[in-house]
Amino acid sequence: MIIRPATEADIPQVLAIWNPVIRDTTIIFHNEERTETTVKAIWAERRKAGHEFFVADEAGTILGFATYAQFRGGNGYTHALEHSIILHPAANGRGIGRCLMEAVEDHARAAGGHTLFAGVSGENEAGLAFHKALGFDHVGRFPEAGRKFGRWLDLVLMMKFL
Repeated sequence: MIIRPATEADIPQVLAIWNPVIRDTTIIFHNEERTETTVKAIWAERRKAGHEFFVADEAGTILGFATYAQFRGGNGYTHALEHSIILHPAANGRGIGRCLMEAVEDHARAAGGHTLFAGVSGENEAGLAFHKALGFDHVGRFPEAGRKFGRWLDLVLMMKFL
């Protein structure tokens, strides 16, 4: 398995991982499925800013992806970054998430990143445990910050110094 920057050829597999998480879970509060056009736009925006979108590739099969961007708008946040990571269910427990996060952290650090944030659904116990195991600290909880499936959802903010 290798971790590498995503290419346009990866888009169908990225969508096959991303859209079920959007459609079927509260891991992501966003409820509009991604399209090839939206993925290309996200990649272009991130890369223009000096950020990246990585995939975990096992013999041509994409097992997950991770990316990052500036945490908030404005030049005062240039060194504060936020990441996203999503794995195919078959990739869970294999260390692939750790490898993807290592790539994100290394790239962000080399680009001058100082802090890396994770916005995790309060219902996502596995995501909270994953980030804690990687050295992220719980820095805040925003009650009922999001809404999906007719329910209010808490957002947990976790942070790690790079």
